[in-house]
Amino acid sequence: MTEATNLAQPGRASRGLCVAIPALNEEKLVVQTLQSLARQTFTDFTVVVVDNGSTDRTCEIVRDFAATNPFMDIRLIHEPVKGTGAAADTGMRFGASCGARWLARTDADCLAAPDWLEKIMAAFGEGLELVAGQLVPREDEGTTAAERRLMLLAVEVASFFGRIRPGNKGRGYLGPYQMLPGCNMAITSELYLRSGGFPRTRIEDLHEDRALSNSVRKLTRSYGLRRDVVVYGSSRRVKAWGLKNTLAWYADHRYKPDVVDIR
Repeated sequence: MTEATNLAQPGRASRGLCVAIPALNEEKLVVQTLQSLARQTFTDFTVVVVDNGSTDRTCEIVRDFAATNPFMDIRLIHEPVKGTGAAADTGMRFGASCGARWLARTDADCLAAPDWLEKIMAAFGEGLELVAGQLVPREDEGTTAAERRLMLLAVEVASFFGRIRPGNKGRGYLGPYQMLPGCNMAITSELYLRSGGFPRTRIEDLHEDRALSNSVRKLTRSYGLRRDVVVYGSSRRVKAWGLKNTLAWYADHRYKPDVVDIR
């Protein structure tokens, strides 16, 4: 496993597809995320875990996993500036700087479906330059089937309102707004760099996935949702804040919790 402290030391070339995983104090879940990537039906990819200042065993766990899974190309890099935008951008640019043609992102509390990357590559093969995937609640966090169905419905409602939201409209857009789950998306390296990438912000200040979606819409029409590109996401914010407050948080931070990084 290659380690680098910054993008100026990119290490050896990566494979054609690079998966970026921002991580902050994810010792409880990150190994499950890596295990889901180890089970992928598409295997020609690099994983870059971006530690965003963890004070727990996250980095140790990533190193141990890499050592016991030598068939995987796993890198561990560090981004000292706290923020999902900064960490995600560092990971994506690391992949691009190492020669990856395609970039994907998930988060360190998520489980990728076994065919996640296979379906992403199929979408690229159809001509998409930006792929938005389907986010499904994890089934191992104590939520009921009814609660998970309600969360899925909430995602669909949020996607609808995103299309009519004034902030997502205006001149210069080549196509309609596409909600882009930060933990389930993929983009060509060329388009990522041309769009400016994820803004290097804190999650408290700006939703970096929405900003990237709007930047891409000014450059191309070759983007879209693929429901067969599936990632199972954590419901821990919903469990901590409730569904109503969680939706308000993602809608321009109308809900302002005391603790943002739920662990």
